[in-house]
Amino acid sequence: MFKHGPSTISGPVSRTGKKWKSQPKAVAKRKNEGAPIRQDLVSRVRQEIAAGTYDTPEKFELALDKMLGELDLG
Repeated sequence: MFKHGPSTISGPVSRTGKKWKSQPKAVAKRKNEGAPIRQDLVSRVRQEIAAGTYDTPEKFELALDKMLGELDLG
């Protein structure tokens, strides 16, 4: 059996493809452009994580439903 290296297969998702290299930077730049960091929110979430109250069954179900919807399985 022959194993292909990460850049030997051509296409839009290969590591040498233009889309692979350019998309993450462009998306990150658009999302964070001009958005201030909400220190109050960051502090609250850190406290909830430390206390073990951030992850709840309701949040898990919501995230699972969203993921299944994006995969078109739910």
